[in-house]
Amino acid sequence: MHFLDQAKIFIKSGWGGPGAVSFRREKYEEYGGPDGGNGGKGGDIIFEAVQGLNTLIDFRYTQHFKAQRGTPGMGKNRYGAGGKDLVIKVPVGTQILSDPKPIEGSEDEDGIPDYEDQEVLADFTEVGQRITFLRGGDGGRGNMSYKTSTNRAPRQHGTGWPGQEMWVWLRLKLLADVGLVGMPNAGKSTLINQVTNTKAKVGAYAFTTTKPQLGVVLHKNREFVLADIPGLIAGAAEGVGIGDRFLGHIERCRVLLHLIDATGDDPIEAFHIVQDELAAYGEGLDEKPQIVALNKGDLLGPELMEDIAGQLREEGVEDVFIISAGTGEGVEALLDAILPIVGQALDDAKAEGSADDEGEGPWSPL
Repeated sequence: MHFLDQAKIFIKSGWGGPGAVSFRREKYEEYGGPDGGNGGKGGDIIFEAVQGLNTLIDFRYTQHFKAQRGTPGMGKNRYGAGGKDLVIKVPVGTQILSDPKPIEGSEDEDGIPDYEDQEVLADFTEVGQRITFLRGGDGGRGNMSYKTSTNRAPRQHGTGWPGQEMWVWLRLKLLADVGLVGMPNAGKSTLINQVTNTKAKVGAYAFTTTKPQLGVVLHKNREFVLADIPGLIAGAAEGVGIGDRFLGHIERCRVLLHLIDATGDDPIEAFHIVQDELAAYGEGLDEKPQIVALNKGDLLGPELMEDIAGQLREEGVEDVFIISAGTGEGVEALLDAILPIVGQALDDAKAEGSADDEGEGPWSPL
């Protein structure tokens, strides 16, 4: 399955059905009067977060979504049926953003304008979350509702209220417990293949990973989700390389696992580059709990690995794990250290959510 984390779609709720112009005509009913019913309500546009989806690839081939129009009213005071709601299913972690519009008078020498900032209109973080995004138009009134003491035979009717329409952007931010970050060719894909059943592509060149990968780690009867994003390089937060687009996928991660290639030219410099990019991107990435692991220990001797680890500790890193993603050496101890941090981060998130719920709930003396 191809991975797609951004898509632009057009959505339109249904128009309301028109009201009917009708008069009661029956035998022995000389003045039956108007009996035109109202039109039905148009269908709503509803977004729903479902389980089992982790890509927006379906929206590459279908970009237009229109809800059903309400049925017209009929005689004998029969109301039209409401239009069927259109439910659009999206993966958990999807955000709906406004389509940015160009700012008037901001064109440069080439005539290219600046655009407004995108606004987050909806955010789906739980399975089953549903949001009625666009409401369908109300049905038009039939001529029966226009009857008054002075207008006994009205012929006017409502045509139905129009639905709403707009272009929106869908952006997917994967939900994972642990996010793998590091420079290109640091061994992130090898590690996720080692600890999960993911079959990520591995190669002896930079930017082997071109799309995020998800895997479920089962360790000591506990599970957590591990996300691998493409490697970061200097200037990634400003758009250099391909990592800047995928940094959003680790915004929701509770813990970051920073993997460093010990065989690189300067592992200390590589550590600082990634840290600087996390801070430059913002969104609190540099404030998340972080575990640092020195990879490819099988290619260097224990003395060299300890020397590099010592330099990292001098830079302020408290614990440095020496591992080999290829052979699995040291991975067990690394997973042992990740479990309590993930559990603590999960407990903090639950406590914060319960505190918010208490603050928003109705007043109670208890």
